Amino acid sequence: MMSAYNGSSSSSSMMMNRVGSSILFPIHGNVYPTGYYNVTINIGHPPKPYFLDLDTGSDLTWLQCNAPCVHCIEAPHPLYQPSNDLVACRHPLCAALHPPDYKCESPDQCDYEVEYADGGSSLGVLVRDVFSLNYTNGVRLSPRLALGLSSIGIDIIANAGGRGSEYAEVCLSSYLRVRMSYGCGYDQIPGTSYHPLDGILGLGRGKSSIVSQLQSQGLVRNVVGHCLSGRGGGFLFFGDGLYDSSHVTWTSMSQEFTKYYSPGSAELHFGGKATGIKNLIVIFDSGSSYTYLNSQAYQALTLLLKKELSGRSLKEAPEDQTLPLCWKGRKPFRSVHDAKKYFKTSLALAFANSGRRKTQFELHPEAYLIISNKGNVCLGILNGTQVGLQNLNVIGGKDLMFQFTVLVESINRRVCDISMQDRMVVYDNEKQVIGWSPANCDHLPRFKSAYYM
Repeated sequence: MMSAYNGSSSSSSMMMNRVGSSILFPIHGNVYPTGYYNVTINIGHPPKPYFLDLDTGSDLTWLQCNAPCVHCIEAPHPLYQPSNDLVACRHPLCAALHPPDYKCESPDQCDYEVEYADGGSSLGVLVRDVFSLNYTNGVRLSPRLALGLSSIGIDIIANAGGRGSEYAEVCLSSYLRVRMSYGCGYDQIPGTSYHPLDGILGLGRGKSSIVSQLQSQGLVRNVVGHCLSGRGGGFLFFGDGLYDSSHVTWTSMSQEFTKYYSPGSAELHFGGKATGIKNLIVIFDSGSSYTYLNSQAYQALTLLLKKELSGRSLKEAPEDQTLPLCWKGRKPFRSVHDAKKYFKTSLALAFANSGRRKTQFELHPEAYLIISNKGNVCLGILNGTQVGLQNLNVIGGKDLMFQFTVLVESINRRVCDISMQDRMVVYDNEKQVIGWSPANCDHLPRFKSAYYM
């Protein structure tokens, strides 16, 4: 297996057009009670499975590894045994992780350090190894093309389902092995939101992210998408082959906060009406289970909710410590559906695009409520100021990971997993837009129209 492909742009375009347009991963986990989502990635030769937490708030993918390990936390699988294929310090992927004035201590290797906002961290080096991935439906493969890909260090194995034609239709059976760079973490410190994990799958906008590396090798478009089911699970995809753009509501990515998936500033709406809370900088972050508002917006929202619930047979339940604000009914709630007769109002974030019409990201009660294990209904939107997000130069929260050299000011709100449930969210880095659409996330898609609601 040779190193990563560095062919011409015409060759890359040919591969993206004639090889599978998306790569698909089933997602495991839920917002509550698990509190995180992960996917299984097969890495190495022979391939071994690893559970990686999803994080659209950071770029670098890393695994706990035995290099040897100085400090490692509990992991679902044996520690990764690193290859000897190190990424040099002057490599562009290494440069993307450090400030321009960074000085290499070891020219032959790329050191990294990432930190969690909850106090956790990972220290390690960048290595290369083989990732085994699956292309999705509609792939057209030529036997000649498959041989050509093998000769440049990318193996594609297709179980053809066609009828003897030159190009065979393949559905979830095209198998890709490609060399990519990621972190070998040999020194981890657990944070307050610790749970057993093999590593992090960085899905951010930077050059070091996995999807950016795949795009640079001409294998998929630089598009990330996910669909998180309210029942748990869902799917993640790279590339633009699993959605119909005409079914998606789109808004432009912020040109100010280019490190993160941000549609820019928004106004909070309640029950279809503007609240007057404006200029909320929004970050879409799959690495955090809950949604955070700054103190002003959070206080305004909770007052509106309490006013809506006034006179109804719900009482606040401060003894329930599941989340800061919970209510109990006359009898325990079994699902959010049971609580919807009390919570009838939808929230929305209204984004100002270049035109006069505002794009709205709507939050129905299912997208901001959870049922605790005590049978109470709790607000899944938290006060970001109380957890240290206000007036700090970092984006933080439950599981969000940030590069230790990256500081971003005045991030007021984050749209997180609870608010993304039962909708397909797409981050198109090539067109610089973010999109969303109600979707059936319970089953893996086979066609573009298979999972729209």
